Amino acid sequence: MIGVGYLGRFHAQKYARIPGSRLVGVVDSREPIRQAVAAELDTRALADHRELLGEVDAVSIVTPTPAHFSIAREFLEAGAHVLVEKPVTETVEQARELIEVARQHGRLLQVGHLERFNAAVLAAETYLAEPRFIECQRLAPFKERGTDVNVVLDLMIHDIDIVQSIVGAPIETIDAVGTPVFSGAVDIANARLRFTNGCVANVTASRVSLKTERKLRVFRDDTYVSIDLQQKILTVIRKRPAAAGADELPTTIEEQNFEQGDALQAEIVSFLDCIRSGRRPVVDGEDGLRALETAIRITQQLG
Repeated sequence: MIGVGYLGRFHAQKYARIPGSRLVGVVDSREPIRQAVAAELDTRALADHRELLGEVDAVSIVTPTPAHFSIAREFLEAGAHVLVEKPVTETVEQARELIEVARQHGRLLQVGHLERFNAAVLAAETYLAEPRFIECQRLAPFKERGTDVNVVLDLMIHDIDIVQSIVGAPIETIDAVGTPVFSGAVDIANARLRFTNGCVANVTASRVSLKTERKLRVFRDDTYVSIDLQQKILTVIRKRPAAAGADELPTTIEEQNFEQGDALQAEIVSFLDCIRSGRRPVVDGEDGLRALETAIRITQQLG
């Protein structure tokens, strides 16, 4: 485990408890933090990630984004499989290089887009073909953590990844607006993405809201799908196949509630299973690159 701050500690806990994996060590530049996590999980505490090069089969990298590229490249070149938190790297060029290094060394590169493992999103997949319009809202109160990047790379990138995986077509145009509020970077932003197949997505992200909300709505010709990503609720509203009676709505409404579950554990279990089986990761380097490219295009419009 490289980086055991707020999120990295959770990664480390999963690796320590998943059968078939052994947590070899935790790395963090902050001594009190690495020592505390190492003591909790009965493993080694290290200040320098290079001490683990050649000693591990796989790593999770949960450092600030500027460190992703160099650390991931070193471990891939040393023969380790890599799960790196989003955004995959700072630049598109770095992401492309990591993908090539992983290919050259025959190692997996997985990117931590956690919402792909959300139970409601997984259950909705069968209803999402040929979308016409998509609306996303990801709102959160302000926290200092994560402000090393703007809200597009911090929060919106989750929805960018989901939207692009649903639509499956290139982006034709982007219109975006955003502004800083409490930090030195953009804290609230909206982007309108038009795809070459005609689908339009309206994506909003804020880290200066009074409440936390994560919702995704997908409109098709005969179906409206609403996903509450936070509460794990899937609602599917469809046109009735036959004419409705006098007292009936012309639609059917189905709602499913899912256990909160543990998306992070599902992500890590999937990563380890892909290593063992050689399967393509659910979110591989190409997916991370695609989301990063779009996030950067949006950021460039924000000025």
